[in-house]
Amino acid sequence: MVDDKEKPVPQIRFRGFTDAWKPRKLGEVAQSVGTGRSAFTSNAEESPDTPFAVLGSTSVISYDREYDHSGDFILTARVGANAGNLYRYRGRVKITDNTVYIQGNNLDYLYYLLLKFDLKSLSFGTGQPLIKASELKSLTLQHPSESEQAVIGGFFSALDHTITLYKRKLDGLKKLKAAYLQQMFPQAGKRAPRIRFEWFAGDWEQRRLSDYLETSKAKNIDGAFDKGDVLSVSGERGVVNQIEHKGRSFAGQSVLQYGIVNNGDVVYTKSPLKANPHGIIKTNFGKPGIVSTLYAVYTPKPIACSNFVQWYFELDARLNNYLKPLVNKGAKNDMKVSDDNALKGSVAFPGLPEQTAIGSFFRTLDNAINTQTERLEQAKRLKSAYLQKMFV
Repeated sequence: MVDDKEKPVPQIRFRGFTDAWKPRKLGEVAQSVGTGRSAFTSNAEESPDTPFAVLGSTSVISYDREYDHSGDFILTARVGANAGNLYRYRGRVKITDNTVYIQGNNLDYLYYLLLKFDLKSLSFGTGQPLIKASELKSLTLQHPSESEQAVIGGFFSALDHTITLYKRKLDGLKKLKAAYLQQMFPQAGKRAPRIRFEWFAGDWEQRRLSDYLETSKAKNIDGAFDKGDVLSVSGERGVVNQIEHKGRSFAGQSVLQYGIVNNGDVVYTKSPLKANPHGIIKTNFGKPGIVSTLYAVYTPKPIACSNFVQWYFELDARLNNYLKPLVNKGAKNDMKVSDDNALKGSVAFPGLPEQTAIGSFFRTLDNAINTQTERLEQAKRLKSAYLQKMFV
């Protein structure tokens, strides 16, 4: 790809293409643009069990079973909240007059062109936004030659395929983690997990959490940490820097009474979340920092691996069942429980070597999930940037 500053041409284009783009109506570039059943009179056999397209917010949902390909379409809802959302559909399907279809050559190119254009800008009306097929057909945009259209469409199609593969791998890793979180810890009423490393045997020990953790009294009284070092606890990301997580610091005027959190310390936030009405417990895997007095900070005792504690409480059901008997909600929906009393619940832990092995296993799995998440986000950012620079 090369840069080209002449107009009307995109900022970035593939080598070998130098001609200026030309304004053309969508109805001239596509073979057909319309609404409803007319799209299928010539290229799809009508059948009572052919599904209707239901255009959701992100995908085309069809019913019953898969059908042999009988058409290649761009679809968009023309009425309602989803008006302007674009969908690629390949197969046999019925659509109503509330759906606009586009057929023709280089549909990949047209799909990404219209995705960049944002069809929602054509909708009008407040109660039920409406997009007219006639307006879409008359939409005038800059277009390159058909050969360049094909290359652009193929490029974005391949990029979307990569994004899909990244997402599938990420979903697979998350499902694997969820399965292991179920199987590598004892079920209710059991003393050993269903799956464990082969060199470990015997029952896990039922003890109070206070046997493994102790409340930290370390405070930031000497001002070693400032507002830029304040940490938050996220259900998804664990212990994270507050500014990195939320965009700014929510610390009070003074942070001298904030608790110090070292790497490997365990933090309990007493703020309820939707899935965790009694708060959450996470281990700090990152840099040391400080937390407000709304958090409890614990250090591991010699028989505990704080890495293991993170994953023991990763399942919402296990965490909620542990905390529920220990806390009561206050008038402001905060947790009425002292830092020490939050450790009085019963847990089933193995010996330190098995704790360490399990903690390392899930830490490695989580690193793989984080790496795959970043790959996916990078691919999405790349797609967004190219959508802006590869069209006029």
